[in-house]
Amino acid sequence: MPFQPPLPKKAKPVRIAILAYAGCMGTEIFAVADVLLIASHIAHAMRKTASAPFDVQVVGLGGRSVTVAGGFTVGAQKPVGVYDLLIVPGLEIRRLDEWDHKLAPLRRELTFIRKSFASGTPVASVCIGTFLLGEAGLLAGRTATTAWLCAGELASRYPEATLKADAVLVEDGAVTTTGAVSSAFDLGLHLVKKTLGAQVATATARLALLSQPRASQAPFVDSALLGPASLPSFAQCVAQWLGARLTEAYDLDNLARAFHVSTRTLLRRVKAQTGDSPLALLQQARVDKAKQLLNASALSIAQITEAVGYADVPTFSQLFASRVGETPARYRRRQA
Repeated sequence: MPFQPPLPKKAKPVRIAILAYAGCMGTEIFAVADVLLIASHIAHAMRKTASAPFDVQVVGLGGRSVTVAGGFTVGAQKPVGVYDLLIVPGLEIRRLDEWDHKLAPLRRELTFIRKSFASGTPVASVCIGTFLLGEAGLLAGRTATTAWLCAGELASRYPEATLKADAVLVEDGAVTTTGAVSSAFDLGLHLVKKTLGAQVATATARLALLSQPRASQAPFVDSALLGPASLPSFAQCVAQWLGARLTEAYDLDNLARAFHVSTRTLLRRVKAQTGDSPLALLQQARVDKAKQLLNASALSIAQITEAVGYADVPTFSQLFASRVGETPARYRRRQA
Protein backbone atom coordinates (compact mmCIF):
# COMPACT_ATOMS: atom_id res chain seq x y z
CA MET A 1 0.00 0.00 0.00
CA PRO A 2 1.55 3.33 -1.03
CA PHE A 3 2.47 5.78 1.68
CA GLN A 4 -0.10 8.48 2.30
CA PRO A 5 0.99 11.56 4.24
CA PRO A 6 -1.20 12.43 7.19
CA LEU A 7 -3.92 14.97 6.57
CA PRO A 8 -3.35 18.44 7.98
CA LYS A 9 -5.12 19.35 11.17
CA LYS A 10 -8.64 20.58 10.70
CA ALA A 11 -8.70 24.29 9.99
CA LYS A 12 -11.55 26.72 10.37
CA PRO A 13 -13.33 27.01 6.98
CA VAL A 14 -13.31 30.28 5.08
CA ARG A 15 -16.83 31.72 5.42
CA ILE A 16 -18.02 33.19 2.13
CA ALA A 17 -21.36 34.91 1.57
CA ILE A 18 -22.65 35.30 -1.99
CA LEU A 19 -25.26 38.04 -2.04
CA ALA A 20 -28.33 37.07 -4.08
CA TYR A 21 -30.77 39.84 -4.95
CA ALA A 22 -33.66 40.39 -7.35
CA GLY A 23 -32.45 40.44 -10.94
CA CYS A 24 -28.88 39.28 -10.31
CA MET A 25 -27.23 36.76 -12.63
CA GLY A 26 -27.58 33.21 -11.36
CA THR A 27 -24.50 32.00 -13.23
CA GLU A 28 -22.37 34.40 -11.25
CA ILE A 29 -23.62 32.91 -7.99
CA PHE A 30 -23.16 29.26 -8.84
CA ALA A 31 -19.99 29.48 -10.92
CA VAL A 32 -18.03 30.66 -7.89
CA ALA A 33 -19.77 28.24 -5.54
CA ASP A 34 -19.20 25.24 -7.81
CA VAL A 35 -15.52 26.01 -8.40
CA LEU A 36 -14.99 26.15 -4.63
CA LEU A 37 -16.90 22.89 -4.19
CA ILE A 38 -14.81 21.11 -6.83
CA ALA A 39 -11.63 22.47 -5.29
CA SER A 40 -12.69 21.22 -1.88
CA HIS A 41 -13.07 17.69 -3.21
CA ILE A 42 -9.72 17.89 -5.01
CA ALA A 43 -7.96 19.24 -1.92
CA HIS A 44 -9.31 16.37 0.15
CA ALA A 45 -8.29 13.81 -2.49
CA MET A 46 -4.81 15.33 -2.61
CA ARG A 47 -4.73 15.18 1.20
CA LYS A 48 -4.29 18.94 1.46
CA THR A 49 -7.10 19.40 3.95
CA ALA A 50 -8.92 17.28 6.50
CA SER A 51 -12.16 19.26 6.45
CA ALA A 52 -14.20 21.41 4.11
CA PRO A 53 -12.02 24.48 3.44
CA PHE A 54 -14.95 26.70 2.43
CA ASP A 55 -18.29 27.45 4.04
CA VAL A 56 -20.21 29.04 1.15
CA GLN A 57 -23.63 30.52 1.79
CA VAL A 58 -26.02 32.17 -0.64
CA VAL A 59 -27.54 34.99 1.37
CA GLY A 60 -30.46 37.30 0.68
CA LEU A 61 -32.01 40.19 2.52
CA GLY A 62 -35.63 39.68 1.51
CA GLY A 63 -36.57 36.17 2.55
CA ARG A 64 -35.81 32.55 1.85
CA SER A 65 -35.84 32.83 -1.93
CA VAL A 66 -34.70 35.31 -4.56
CA THR A 67 -35.90 35.68 -8.14
CA VAL A 68 -32.77 36.11 -10.23
CA ALA A 69 -32.38 37.16 -13.87
CA GLY A 70 -34.55 35.08 -16.20
CA GLY A 71 -37.22 34.55 -13.56
CA PHE A 72 -35.55 31.62 -11.80
CA THR A 73 -35.92 31.18 -8.05
CA VAL A 74 -32.85 30.65 -5.91
CA GLY A 75 -32.92 29.65 -2.27
CA ALA A 76 -31.16 32.02 0.11
CA GLN A 77 -30.63 32.40 3.83
CA LYS A 78 -30.41 35.39 6.10
CA PRO A 79 -26.83 36.60 6.68
CA VAL A 80 -25.62 35.43 10.09
CA GLY A 81 -22.36 36.25 11.82
CA VAL A 82 -19.12 37.49 10.36
CA TYR A 83 -17.93 36.46 6.91
CA ASP A 84 -14.39 36.26 5.60
CA LEU A 85 -15.56 37.45 2.17
CA LEU A 86 -18.71 38.91 0.64
CA ILE A 87 -19.21 38.27 -3.09
CA VAL A 88 -21.56 40.51 -5.08
CA PRO A 89 -22.75 39.18 -8.47
CA GLY A 90 -23.82 41.46 -11.29
CA LEU A 91 -27.32 42.24 -12.44
CA GLU A 92 -29.17 41.98 -15.71
CA ILE A 93 -28.87 45.11 -17.86
CA ARG A 94 -30.64 45.45 -21.19
CA ARG A 95 -29.46 48.98 -21.96
CA LEU A 96 -26.44 50.88 -20.74
CA ASP A 97 -28.51 53.91 -19.77
CA GLU A 98 -30.65 52.24 -17.11
CA TRP A 99 -28.24 52.18 -14.16
CA ASP A 100 -30.30 54.49 -11.97
CA HIS A 101 -33.44 52.48 -12.66
CA LYS A 102 -31.72 49.17 -11.87
CA LEU A 103 -29.74 50.29 -8.82
CA ALA A 104 -32.47 52.28 -7.08
CA PRO A 105 -34.37 49.20 -5.74
CA LEU A 106 -31.17 47.79 -4.23
CA ARG A 107 -30.81 50.26 -1.34
CA ARG A 108 -30.89 47.48 1.28
CA GLU A 109 -28.22 45.51 -0.55
CA LEU A 110 -26.05 48.62 -0.96
CA THR A 111 -26.34 49.35 2.75
CA PHE A 112 -25.43 45.74 3.56
CA ILE A 113 -22.37 45.89 1.30
CA ARG A 114 -21.29 49.20 2.82
CA LYS A 115 -21.74 48.04 6.42
CA SER A 116 -20.08 44.67 5.79
CA PHE A 117 -17.02 46.35 4.34
CA ALA A 118 -16.91 48.95 7.11
CA SER A 119 -16.91 46.14 9.67
CA GLY A 120 -13.83 44.58 8.09
CA THR A 121 -15.26 42.07 5.60
CA PRO A 122 -13.41 42.03 2.26
CA VAL A 123 -15.72 42.37 -0.74
CA ALA A 124 -15.48 40.95 -4.26
CA SER A 125 -17.72 41.61 -7.24
CA VAL A 126 -18.40 39.65 -10.40
CA CYS A 127 -18.96 41.40 -13.73
CA ILE A 128 -21.13 44.51 -13.33
CA GLY A 129 -21.48 43.80 -9.64
CA THR A 130 -18.70 46.40 -9.62
CA PHE A 131 -21.42 49.03 -10.05
CA LEU A 132 -22.94 48.00 -6.73
CA LEU A 133 -19.55 48.42 -5.10
CA GLY A 134 -19.31 51.86 -6.69
CA GLU A 135 -22.75 52.86 -5.43
CA ALA A 136 -21.79 51.64 -1.97
CA GLY A 137 -18.70 53.88 -2.04
CA LEU A 138 -16.11 51.11 -2.09
CA LEU A 139 -14.30 52.17 -5.28
CA ALA A 140 -13.05 55.60 -4.25
CA GLY A 141 -9.30 55.71 -4.68
CA ARG A 142 -9.14 52.09 -5.87
CA THR A 143 -8.32 50.36 -9.14
CA ALA A 144 -11.18 48.25 -10.50
CA THR A 145 -12.48 46.41 -13.53
CA THR A 146 -15.87 45.30 -14.81
CA ALA A 147 -17.43 43.77 -17.93
CA TRP A 148 -15.68 45.30 -20.95
CA LEU A 149 -19.00 46.35 -22.46
CA CYS A 150 -19.72 48.55 -19.44
CA ALA A 151 -16.24 49.86 -18.72
CA GLY A 152 -16.90 53.32 -20.13
CA GLU A 153 -20.05 53.64 -18.05
CA LEU A 154 -18.17 52.65 -14.90
CA ALA A 155 -15.44 55.24 -15.54
CA SER A 156 -18.03 57.94 -16.13
CA ARG A 157 -20.23 57.06 -13.16
CA TYR A 158 -17.41 56.55 -10.64
CA PRO A 159 -14.57 58.88 -11.69
CA GLU A 160 -12.96 58.50 -8.25
CA ALA A 161 -11.97 54.94 -9.26
CA THR A 162 -9.11 54.02 -11.59
CA LEU A 163 -10.44 51.75 -14.30
CA LYS A 164 -8.41 48.84 -15.64
CA ALA A 165 -10.85 48.00 -18.38
CA ASP A 166 -9.12 45.03 -19.98
CA ALA A 167 -8.32 43.17 -16.75
CA VAL A 168 -10.12 39.95 -15.87
CA LEU A 169 -9.48 40.36 -12.14
CA VAL A 170 -8.17 43.27 -10.07
CA GLU A 171 -7.41 42.92 -6.36
CA ASP A 172 -6.91 46.26 -4.63
CA GLY A 173 -6.58 45.74 -0.90
CA ALA A 174 -9.83 44.36 0.49
CA VAL A 175 -11.76 45.00 -2.76
CA THR A 176 -11.63 42.57 -5.68
CA THR A 177 -13.42 43.19 -8.97
CA THR A 178 -13.71 41.02 -12.07
CA GLY A 179 -14.61 41.25 -15.74
CA ALA A 180 -17.54 39.88 -17.74
CA VAL A 181 -19.84 37.00 -16.74
CA SER A 182 -17.48 34.02 -16.96
CA SER A 183 -14.93 35.83 -14.78
CA ALA A 184 -16.89 34.27 -11.92
CA PHE A 185 -14.81 31.17 -12.64
CA ASP A 186 -11.62 33.24 -12.50
CA LEU A 187 -12.67 34.62 -9.13
CA GLY A 188 -13.30 31.09 -7.89
CA LEU A 189 -9.86 29.91 -8.99
CA HIS A 190 -8.29 33.02 -7.46
CA LEU A 191 -9.87 32.17 -4.10
CA VAL A 192 -8.80 28.54 -4.41
CA LYS A 193 -5.20 29.53 -5.08
CA LYS A 194 -5.13 31.95 -2.15
CA THR A 195 -6.67 29.43 0.24
CA LEU A 196 -5.41 26.04 -0.93
CA GLY A 197 -2.39 26.85 -3.08
CA ALA A 198 -1.42 26.79 -6.74
CA GLN A 199 -1.39 22.99 -7.03
CA VAL A 200 -5.05 22.63 -6.06
CA ALA A 201 -6.03 25.62 -8.21
CA THR A 202 -4.30 24.13 -11.25
CA ALA A 203 -5.92 20.74 -10.70
CA THR A 204 -9.32 22.40 -10.32
CA ALA A 205 -8.86 24.38 -13.54
CA ARG A 206 -7.87 21.25 -15.43
CA LEU A 207 -10.77 19.20 -14.14
CA ALA A 208 -13.28 21.95 -14.94
CA LEU A 209 -11.71 22.83 -18.34
CA LEU A 210 -10.95 26.36 -17.21
CA SER A 211 -8.12 28.51 -18.54
CA GLN A 212 -5.68 29.50 -15.83
CA PRO A 213 -4.72 32.24 -15.49
CA ARG A 214 -6.79 34.53 -17.73
CA ALA A 215 -5.36 38.01 -17.52
CA SER A 216 -7.19 40.03 -20.15
CA GLN A 217 -10.67 40.61 -21.57
CA ALA A 218 -9.17 42.32 -24.61
CA PRO A 219 -9.35 39.33 -27.01
CA PHE A 220 -13.13 39.24 -26.52
CA VAL A 221 -13.88 42.94 -27.05
CA ASP A 222 -16.12 43.60 -30.05
CA SER A 223 -16.34 47.33 -30.73
CA ALA A 224 -19.41 46.76 -32.91
CA LEU A 225 -21.36 45.71 -29.82
CA LEU A 226 -20.54 48.95 -28.04
CA GLY A 227 -22.49 50.98 -30.56
CA PRO A 228 -22.84 54.76 -30.51
CA ALA A 229 -25.06 56.28 -27.84
CA SER A 230 -28.03 58.37 -28.97
CA LEU A 231 -26.16 61.37 -27.57
CA PRO A 232 -22.46 60.55 -27.79
CA SER A 233 -20.31 61.68 -24.90
CA PHE A 234 -17.42 64.06 -25.43
CA ALA A 235 -14.97 61.17 -25.22
CA GLN A 236 -16.97 59.14 -27.74
CA CYS A 237 -16.86 62.08 -30.14
CA VAL A 238 -13.10 62.30 -29.66
CA ALA A 239 -12.75 58.56 -30.26
CA GLN A 240 -14.87 58.81 -33.43
CA TRP A 241 -12.77 61.75 -34.70
CA LEU A 242 -9.58 59.81 -34.09
CA GLY A 243 -11.05 56.64 -35.59
CA ALA A 244 -11.70 58.48 -38.85
CA ARG A 245 -8.01 59.48 -38.98
CA LEU A 246 -6.19 56.29 -38.08
CA THR A 247 -3.32 56.83 -40.49
CA GLU A 248 -2.60 60.38 -39.31
CA ALA A 249 0.09 61.10 -36.73
CA TYR A 250 -1.25 61.81 -33.24
CA ASP A 251 -1.20 65.55 -32.53
CA LEU A 252 -2.73 66.60 -29.21
CA ASP A 253 -2.74 70.31 -30.08
CA ASN A 254 -4.52 69.67 -33.36
CA LEU A 255 -7.05 67.44 -31.61
CA ALA A 256 -7.82 70.10 -29.00
CA ARG A 257 -8.30 72.73 -31.72
CA ALA A 258 -10.76 70.44 -33.51
CA PHE A 259 -12.93 70.37 -30.37
CA HIS A 260 -12.37 74.03 -29.45
CA VAL A 261 -10.91 73.27 -26.04
CA SER A 262 -7.51 73.50 -24.39
CA THR A 263 -5.30 70.43 -24.32
CA ARG A 264 -5.68 70.37 -20.52
CA THR A 265 -9.48 70.36 -20.74
CA LEU A 266 -9.41 67.71 -23.45
CA LEU A 267 -7.23 65.41 -21.38
CA ARG A 268 -9.30 65.96 -18.23
CA ARG A 269 -12.68 65.30 -19.87
CA VAL A 270 -11.54 62.20 -21.74
CA LYS A 271 -9.90 60.84 -18.60
CA ALA A 272 -13.04 61.45 -16.53
CA GLN A 273 -15.29 59.66 -19.02
CA THR A 274 -13.09 56.74 -20.04
CA GLY A 275 -10.21 56.45 -17.60
CA ASP A 276 -7.86 56.77 -20.59
CA SER A 277 -6.00 59.40 -22.59
CA PRO A 278 -6.88 60.45 -26.18
CA LEU A 279 -3.73 58.64 -27.35
CA ALA A 280 -4.98 55.46 -25.70
CA LEU A 281 -8.31 55.90 -27.52
CA LEU A 282 -6.45 56.20 -30.83
CA GLN A 283 -4.38 53.13 -30.06
CA GLN A 284 -7.51 51.17 -29.20
CA ALA A 285 -9.21 52.32 -32.42
CA ARG A 286 -6.18 51.15 -34.40
CA VAL A 287 -6.22 47.78 -32.64
CA ASP A 288 -9.99 47.41 -33.21
CA LYS A 289 -9.56 48.17 -36.93
CA ALA A 290 -6.69 45.70 -37.14
CA LYS A 291 -8.86 43.00 -35.53
CA GLN A 292 -11.55 43.62 -38.14
CA LEU A 293 -9.03 43.35 -40.98
CA LEU A 294 -7.43 40.24 -39.50
CA ASN A 295 -10.88 38.63 -39.33
CA ALA A 296 -12.35 39.71 -42.64
CA SER A 297 -9.52 40.37 -45.10
CA ALA A 298 -6.61 38.58 -46.74
CA LEU A 299 -4.27 41.51 -46.18
CA SER A 300 -0.87 40.64 -44.77
CA ILE A 301 0.01 41.77 -41.27
CA ALA A 302 2.41 44.32 -42.79
CA GLN A 303 -0.41 45.74 -44.93
CA ILE A 304 -2.76 45.86 -41.95
CA THR A 305 -0.08 47.57 -39.88
CA GLU A 306 0.20 50.28 -42.53
CA ALA A 307 -3.59 50.57 -42.89
CA VAL A 308 -3.95 51.48 -39.21
CA GLY A 309 -1.22 54.09 -39.19
CA TYR A 310 1.98 52.25 -38.26
CA ALA A 311 5.11 51.89 -40.35
CA ASP A 312 6.82 49.28 -38.21
CA VAL A 313 5.31 45.80 -37.82
CA PRO A 314 7.13 44.89 -34.58
CA THR A 315 6.03 48.13 -32.91
CA PHE A 316 2.40 47.61 -33.82
CA SER A 317 2.54 43.91 -32.94
CA GLN A 318 3.79 44.88 -29.49
CA LEU A 319 0.91 47.36 -29.05
CA PHE A 320 -1.60 44.79 -30.33
CA ALA A 321 -0.29 42.11 -27.97
CA SER A 322 -0.35 44.47 -24.99
CA ARG A 323 -4.04 45.23 -25.57
CA VAL A 324 -5.32 41.91 -26.92
CA GLY A 325 -3.10 39.49 -25.07
CA GLU A 326 -1.74 37.83 -28.20
CA THR A 327 0.09 38.80 -31.38
CA PRO A 328 -1.78 39.68 -34.60
CA ALA A 329 -0.61 36.40 -36.17
CA ARG A 330 -1.89 34.31 -33.28
CA TYR A 331 -5.14 36.27 -33.17
CA ARG A 332 -5.73 35.58 -36.88
CA ARG A 333 -5.01 31.85 -36.46
CA ARG A 334 -7.42 31.62 -33.53
CA GLN A 335 -10.19 33.34 -35.48
CA ALA A 336 -9.78 31.11 -38.55
